[in-house]
Amino acid sequence: MLKAIAFDLWETLITDLPEIAQRQETARIEGLASLLAARDLVADRVQVTKAHRDTWHRCWALYWSNDRDVSARGQVCHFLEAAGIDPANFDDAELRLFEDAYGRPALDYPPALVDGALRVVEEARAMGLAVGVISNTGRTPGWALRRLLHDLGLGSSIDAMVFSNEHGECKPRRSIFERLRGDLGCAFNEMMFVGDNLFADVWGAQQCGMEAVHFAPPSRGNAVGEPTHEEWELRPHTTVSRLDELINLLRKNAP
Repeated sequence: MLKAIAFDLWETLITDLPEIAQRQETARIEGLASLLAARDLVADRVQVTKAHRDTWHRCWALYWSNDRDVSARGQVCHFLEAAGIDPANFDDAELRLFEDAYGRPALDYPPALVDGALRVVEEARAMGLAVGVISNTGRTPGWALRRLLHDLGLGSSIDAMVFSNEHGECKPRRSIFERLRGDLGCAFNEMMFVGDNLFADVWGAQQCGMEAVHFAPPSRGNAVGEPTHEEWELRPHTTVSRLDELINLLRKNAP
């Protein structure tokens, strides 16, 4: 019997349109540049932009390409190193300011809820199901995503949230699903997982013994994961093109 439903976050519950993603990036670069300029350090926006881009490539090479992740503090330190600055020159309070500049743009220029997201989460709760979220976070850390979900009206309806930058591993690693399973207090065969990525979400959930639903809407925003060569042979248990299609599916399986 189904006891819980869990969701991927980006392009499943929330969507980042290209213009919003660009505003976030611009705000992040300007915030970091301002902090550096205030300390008479790198002030050239071209250099800051390059360090920002190099940080992404370094995180990909060191972590994300191997389904691992790094904390927001770690990303900030990589950024400073890319700008030619020793992170040891800053105390904890100063590094927290850099972390805020790094993560806050998602709150200042928030993504939108995917159509039906709020309704399906509320319906699941009304059926007595626990609700969880797992997110591979990228540049936006868990603390910012928690605030964002609260601001979008979802936070109080989600029982457990697991973010890769805090956990240290990404989907499809089993450990991040195991963390959510433990937080929700149920077995894998009592859980349904919904996500837009066939490899990270569908295969990740299926390898744990969860029912996996592929969310494949007609269009998606900017936060779409890289395709993998394995996807052609992956088969979800169910595919939906609208989140509200999940409601009837849940009614058939809920207590």
